[in-house]
Amino acid sequence: VQLQASGGGLVQAGGSLRLSCTASRTIHSSVVMGWYRQAPGKERELVATLRSGRDANYGDSVSGRFTIFRDNAKNTVYLQMNSLKPEDTAVYYCYAKPDGVAYWGQGTLVTVSS
Repeated sequence: VQLQASGGGLVQAGGSLRLSCTASRTIHSSVVMGWYRQAPGKERELVATLRSGRDANYGDSVSGRFTIFRDNAKNTVYLQMNSLKPEDTAVYYCYAKPDGVAYWGQGTLVTVSS
């Protein structure tokens, strides 16, 4: 499975961005898909994951500001990011784990200016 992420860019603090991640083949809705991020000098951390279109899990630092959702017909998972903060600056990686195997997208850079 190949995961193609897009939607990153430069935004001012308080602004919004929407990331997209499209899989190269159909992934069953029960399979976890989601997003992680890695800031310079820091470890990769959970942003949000989604299972079966309704069981969402968010990292503490983004809960209440970010929303993950999925369009199964398009094999795409989205991350709506609102009220962005400079500390959200990172490379964002999409993730899927079909058949017990983890796949990662290439990463998309989000930069939030103060």
